[in-house]
Order: sequence, then structure tokens, then C-alpha cells
Amino acid sequence: MLETKDILETINMIDNENLDVRTITMGISLIDCIDSDIDKACDKIYDKICMYAKDLVKTGEDITREYGIPIINKRISVTPISIIAGVCQTRRIVKFAQALDRAADTLGVNFIGGYSALVEKGFASGDYALIESIPDALSLTDKVCSSVNIGSTKAGINMDAVKMMGKAVVDTAKLTADKNCIGAAKLVTFCNAVQDNPFMAGAFHGVGEADCVINVGVSGPGVVRAALEKTECRDITEVADLVKRTAFKITRMGQLVAQQASSRLSVPFGIVDLSLAPTPAVGDSVAHILEEMGLEICGCHGTTAALALLNDAVKKGGVMASSHVGGLSGAFIPVSEDHGMINAVKKGALDITKLEAMTAVCSVGLDMLVIPGDVTPETVSAIIADEAAIGMVNSKTTAVRVIPAIGHDAGDELNFGGLLGKGPVMPLRYGSAERFINLGGRIPAPLQSLKN
Repeated sequence: MLETKDILETINMIDNENLDVRTITMGISLIDCIDSDIDKACDKIYDKICMYAKDLVKTGEDITREYGIPIINKRISVTPISIIAGVCQTRRIVKFAQALDRAADTLGVNFIGGYSALVEKGFASGDYALIESIPDALSLTDKVCSSVNIGSTKAGINMDAVKMMGKAVVDTAKLTADKNCIGAAKLVTFCNAVQDNPFMAGAFHGVGEADCVINVGVSGPGVVRAALEKTECRDITEVADLVKRTAFKITRMGQLVAQQASSRLSVPFGIVDLSLAPTPAVGDSVAHILEEMGLEICGCHGTTAALALLNDAVKKGGVMASSHVGGLSGAFIPVSEDHGMINAVKKGALDITKLEAMTAVCSVGLDMLVIPGDVTPETVSAIIADEAAIGMVNSKTTAVRVIPAIGHDAGDELNFGGLLGKGPVMPLRYGSAERFINLGGRIPAPLQSLKN
């Protein structure tokens, strides 16, 4: 039973500590939209999405108005489009992206994810065409997000796909250079991608999911930071316990929103993703949580240990607060979206090497890093390969979302606006991996993949 102090505490979290539900994401299966005629398939996709999600935005707004809980984004994820495109006798599949964008505009959602392919062990029909079309698809649309899974612990790493994705990232940035290279900010390369992720740009609706589900992603770095600021913890164990208790409260709010949305839309409840997702707002920063734990600045020695503690405590606290926890669930470290991370980069405390180490213990990986515009596709591929190796060996999800800042060098800044924030252009390490990347083939799965 809720007590008055619990209600007042939640109100304070919303009013003063940036607590919100980051997204309600409706996952929709497009399997029954498959058609060898691409125009017919696109029409089916548009019609099905609009039918299922016609009340999604209104429902989110109604819940916000009735409960006073800010719901920042209403989004849609769909079956990986490469699967739908496999039977179409054409390599010009950008029409699928345009159909998704048209549906998103009609419904008024913020983003639609699923212009995706799953190629960790090889390429099926439709995969090549989709990856090759990503730059055009993301430059011709506003709300479509794309992701490609190039590796897993069970399959290893598809280095041919890694090479293709390096080129796709650079080409996408070039085609959207007049829009601050925004296309690359809507493109994620995964290892061990999850099928129920509600967060963009990596959301897609997995083939093992129901026909339609509601997934919710919560937020709340500011709430955790404020709790640590108000409490004098005597040791690390008390810090972990405080984070767990706070994560529980945050996730309970997400569970309430998920249940309400599920009931009102008559769609099954999928999962709550209890990730701490920062924003550019001052105080709503994962970096500031780490600094509140006792670090002088995010990126100094001790940062990886503090982040490991935070990520584990968030999971332990949140999992007890929801009937179904899924997605990525932990702590995100997107540089351009986190005020504390931006400050640490500018002061020289945080670079790509330290960020790579931090990805071994966070929820995802190298996220929203702005890199010099003259970067080669092979270097981007090498960054992807390094991050995928961390995910593969540690049986965790890792991802790369880097934005080559065309026409800019290290030390400059790229401003995306909104939740994507702004990012300082970060220097990369010296040396070329071109010969390694061009070898192609597949990095074998590690020994720990043999679990049966």
C-alpha cells in the first residue's frame, strides 16, 4: 500500500530530479506482411502499423495527464526488414524505409525502429540489400532507425558484415552532412542484440516475440544521483544498497505505465527496460552518479569499477519491481546525451580507450561518440570489431553508434539538438587496421559459447 511520503517522494523525483518514462514502444510483427511484390508489401506494412498503433500517442498522453508521469517518447519497433525483403526480387528496398517513415508521420510517433538485419553467422536473402541501402534509407527518412547484429557469443563475429557496416556508417554520415550527420546517429551495430529493446536507435521486434507487445523504457539518472547526494554512505556496500532501493522505485513507475498502456491498447505487456538513460539536461547524467560515488571526474581511474557497481545495483533493484524485465537494463553511457560525459571529454579525462573499457560493464557500448569526419570506413569497422569482441567474449550486448563529423576535426563540436544532445569530436587512436578488416571471414565463437 502506498503511503503519503512515497507519493510525495515520486512527485519530487518528477519535478526536481528529471524522472520520466523515456519511451513507450509498441513492437509489431510484420511477418504476415511478406509479399514478393514490394509495393504490396509496403502497403501491408503501412496498414498494419497504422491499425495497431493508431491510439499509441493518445494513450501515452492520457497516462501522462492522469498520473502526472512524463512519457517523453512514443515509438514503434518492427520485425527486421531484411526478413520481409528477402522474397522481393529487387535490391532497391528503400521503399520499405519510406513506408515505415510514412506510418510514423501518420501516427505522430518519435521514431520507428527495425530497418535491421541479423547477420551474425552469415547473410540470408535480403540482408545484403538492406545493409547496402542503409545510407540512402536514413538520408531519405526522418524517423526511421536502423540496426544490424554482426556477432554473438554463440556464432562469433561476421567480419564481412563488420566491413560493410564501417562503410555504411561513413556513407550515411556523408549523405546527411547538411543535417549534422544525423543519419549516423540513427544507426547502431550490435553484438548479442536483444529482441525486446524499447530504446532507439537499436529497437527491433524479434521473430520470437508476440504479434504485438508494449515495452517500456524508464530513465532516472538524476534520481539516483540525488539519492546519493542526500545520503552519507559509510562504505561501498551502502552505496550499492541505496542504488538498488532507488532503482526499485523508478522501475515501479515504469511497471505502472506499462500495465496501463497494455490495458488501454488491448496489447500484451512485454517488458520494462530499467536502464538509466541520461539526457543533456544538467543533473540527469550517469557520469554525475559516478562522480557522486567519489570520483573526481568521470574517466579517472576507478570509473570502470564504479560503473560496474552501478550497473549491477540497477539490475538487482529493478528486477524485483517488475513482473517482466528485459531489453538492455542497466546504465547507458551515450557521450553526446550525457552532460557529465561531455564535460569529462572536454577536460581530457575521458577518451575512446577508457570508454571502451567501460563498455565491458555497462548496458550497451560505444554510444553517440562523435569522431573526426576524415575517418576511414576500415577504422570504423575496427571500432565495431573491438566492441563486438567485448560483447562476444563476455556474453553481453555491446553496440557501436559513432557519428563521423564530416568536415570537422578533433576538438570541434556537433550539435544534434533534443535528446541526442551535442558532442565534442573525439580523437581516435593512431594506426590502421585496414589489412585486418579486409581479411573478412568469421571470428569463431569463443569456447564459452558451448554451454549445452
